[in-house]
Amino acid sequence: MRYIRIPLDRIGVLIGQKGETKKDIETISGIKLTIDSGQGEVEIDDHDAKDPLVSLKIENVIKAIGRGFSPQNAIRLMDDFADFFIFDLHDYVGKKEAHLRRLKSRIIGKEGKTKRVLEDLTGSKISIYGHTVSIISNLDIMNILKKSIDMLLTGSKHATVYRFVEKQMKELKKAERLGFKE
Repeated sequence: MRYIRIPLDRIGVLIGQKGETKKDIETISGIKLTIDSGQGEVEIDDHDAKDPLVSLKIENVIKAIGRGFSPQNAIRLMDDFADFFIFDLHDYVGKKEAHLRRLKSRIIGKEGKTKRVLEDLTGSKISIYGHTVSIISNLDIMNILKKSIDMLLTGSKHATVYRFVEKQMKELKKAERLGFKE
């Protein structure tokens, strides 16, 4: 048995219309979920799980939905090659709301450009929710994306970050073409 708490305003997304999202997650995983919509607590009953990794994957799917991802994007975490990471913006600027807003704006960019460019270049998904920035990405690309977001959060220029991501993605593709990965 595992327990996860997610924000109350995300419980409806986890349950889905007429319980469809919850049913889909249970069907895909073979794991029963019990959701306390008053407390925002989700119980993962993994006693009958045939694969212990499935309960960890489901935990990440639930966390991803709780961090603002759509169920369709979160379910990508069931793939063996997908990974999930959460940046806590409090680690960068403390709890001042004005500083948090500034950092979130750096990741989102003007009219969503920065977020969109990073997602397009890497094929990943980024969610900015509350005081967190979360990523769903392929394992090979996760470190590139983590470094690029860290660069933005620590004040690097957007153009510098874009160049970094483009260069790293070219190197990754080259390594894959040659048949090896670093």
